[in-house]
Amino acid sequence: MASARELDPVIVVGSGIAGSLLALTAAETGPVVVITKEALGDGSTRRAQGGIAAAIDGHDSVEAHVADTLAAGAGLCDIDAVTRICREGPGQVAALLARGVDFDRRDGVLRLAREGAHSAARVVHAGGDATGAHIVGALSAALRRDPRIELAEGESALEVIVHDGRVVGLRSEDSEGRTRVRAARAVALAAGGMGQLYSRTTNPLGATADGPALAARAGAALADLELVQFHPTALALGEGPLALVSEAVRGEGAILRDAAGRRFMPDEHPMAELGPRDVVARAIARHAAALGADVTLDLRHLDADAVRRRFPTVAAICAEHGLDLARDLIPVTPAAHYAIGGALADMSGRTTLPGLFAVGECAATGAHGANRLASNGLLEAAVLAAGAAEALRGDLDDWPDGPVAHASPVPEIVRDDDGARRDLQKAMWEGVGVERDAPGLARAARELAAIPGGTGHATDNLLLVARLAAAAAKLRTESRGAHFRSDHPEADPRQARRIAWVGDEPCILPPAIARPRRALAMEAA
Repeated sequence: MASARELDPVIVVGSGIAGSLLALTAAETGPVVVITKEALGDGSTRRAQGGIAAAIDGHDSVEAHVADTLAAGAGLCDIDAVTRICREGPGQVAALLARGVDFDRRDGVLRLAREGAHSAARVVHAGGDATGAHIVGALSAALRRDPRIELAEGESALEVIVHDGRVVGLRSEDSEGRTRVRAARAVALAAGGMGQLYSRTTNPLGATADGPALAARAGAALADLELVQFHPTALALGEGPLALVSEAVRGEGAILRDAAGRRFMPDEHPMAELGPRDVVARAIARHAAALGADVTLDLRHLDADAVRRRFPTVAAICAEHGLDLARDLIPVTPAAHYAIGGALADMSGRTTLPGLFAVGECAATGAHGANRLASNGLLEAAVLAAGAAEALRGDLDDWPDGPVAHASPVPEIVRDDDGARRDLQKAMWEGVGVERDAPGLARAARELAAIPGGTGHATDNLLLVARLAAAAAKLRTESRGAHFRSDHPEADPRQARRIAWVGDEPCILPPAIARPRRALAMEAA
């Protein structure tokens, strides 16, 4: 006879690619509840333009994909995690096709794009530059059709409930302020990223670091919080969140020009516009500051009709601002785009807290190292969802060893204060942004410490993670991948280790190649 706990549902927090795939697969073996604070699928996945990286071309290989991912990761990648996501890439594309995602084809063959830091064309896309919308459209429809899955839209997760050292449930709040407590066999956080830490971001308003904050308050370890990837080319027009101008635009031949009309990227990196995102983002920021005007993307040398067909989403966004993507110079700016850090997890999505999973962008597996390779984000999310679903079929009492902190209470909301959110975002953008240094980090830490808690659940989540991210950036006194310190501009081989947090105590993750497979081991910082 099944125990009472085994009859409880798996609760999935989030409905992007990771949460949806996990829910659909987990429902094959038991009840599932999906909690999402907006409408189903209305998160970062929907806004993904580029696609999913997978070595499916005959001239490509998993080994080449691994090599590109390791090169972008700048010495911090978990090699096992990288190998797994690259090896499973073709299978995940096939699985999404089977679930109804209509990837672009030419003459019946999947079309492949090449993006920055890839050595081959291996990015599968849909609707030209509307890959994320096609993915969540298909997966959301499947979720609504599945009678085994309970959908709770407009509901925010407030607290992961822990008893006797393991997860037993979740407390949430609906849009009317009513709370609900559900028992759970396991809780899977798939709550997306933390772009709202910054005043300039491509992330939706709901990207408020909910996953890492929920995990940390429950006692699970976090990692890699100093590693935030800034997309080089957000549209420098309109109010936030800023519209993304996909990296695939540069992959198709767009070039970057400064305000004087000069192409500058060939002087910055051998791959020019297709260099790693951190290199391109810093170069754009530096050239914009030097001339006091935005850098622009130039596609005027390309076939206009082909440009508009390939990038209908970007073309439509530009048209809203009176610009023709194919014929005008398009102003762009770096913006916070992808959180490499999050809840420390293995490739089955298991955090250091028994019964708590983290999948997708809110997880920190080491697969991205210090800098995510373009279009590996959706890939990792799909692979993690599959790994977590497999783990849920097994014995949840057989859990990897890992450090756990004491659970901390959810702050009581004493007032609404939009100013606290703006102050936090300003401190993070100016001090913990594209370029960092000791004085800026110290100033950001002081400003973040002065911001009161209790001004809103989402803002409290951001504040918890912002303080740890600033502290982690201070500890990493080198430049590596997405983390650039102008006062320490070179990489330090002694610091090729990941920084983790148990409560507010920093720990060092030993090099991945030497780390025991069955444990999430740490050393005191």
